[in-house]
Amino acid sequence: MIKLTRLGGEPFVLNAELIRTVESRPDTYVTLTSGERMIVLESADEVVRRAIGYARAIRSLAAAG
Repeated sequence: MIKLTRLGGEPFVLNAELIRTVESRPDTYVTLTSGERMIVLESADEVVRRAIGYARAIRSLAAAG
């Protein structure tokens, strides 16, 4: 799960495994595997960085278990 902020300023937590694409247009659009699309305040690079961090943490936990 990664913390993001909706365009209106409301924070939320997203399951990073559901992200299909992240685009800058110039707002950042996150499209999920369900087809749902949301606009967030974070840059595309930041969303990707958080998703990669989440994936690394999950792999680290799996390897330790």
